Amino acid sequence: MTTSRTLRHVALIGAVAALGASVPTVASGGVRADDTPPDVTTITAAPSRSGSPNSTVDRVADFYGAYIDVLFDSGRSGPADALRGHYLTAKLRSSLARWEAAHHKDGVLRAKGVPIAWKVDYNDSGMGHCWTRVTLTWQDSGNRVHRTQLMVQSDLATRLISGIKAA
Repeated sequence: MTTSRTLRHVALIGAVAALGASVPTVASGGVRADDTPPDVTTITAAPSRSGSPNSTVDRVADFYGAYIDVLFDSGRSGPADALRGHYLTAKLRSSLARWEAAHHKDGVLRAKGVPIAWKVDYNDSGMGHCWTRVTLTWQDSGNRVHRTQLMVQSDLATRLISGIKAA
């Protein structure tokens, strides 16, 4: 009789321990990796984001994030123009206007439409400039996903974006 009671006690402790291990993940805003039923193996922590106004790479990421959000939310370029004025050099804004007139696309994205995701990685620096690689993820009408890459040049002295070209 004592053995059976001990086994139930051990099983109960194991179940509580397993439940306790999964509760903090769920309670802290965990996100399931896919649409499978939640269990301890499919729950991951929500991603965190950070940045610094002194980092040229972070400023490029901030610009692309805000720019894409504005286009996605409003579909209009008015608020996006204000972002261009804050993050881009005057010379680049002028160059983009010429490029857009010739290509009939958004010069910042080098495409029509709005990407569904973006990623910015440090690439190189020298001669007063920093280059970042921006990867844009697109989804077409057939739900096929593809990516394009841009090379973005920033001036280290001002941290303003001074060049954008296809990578």
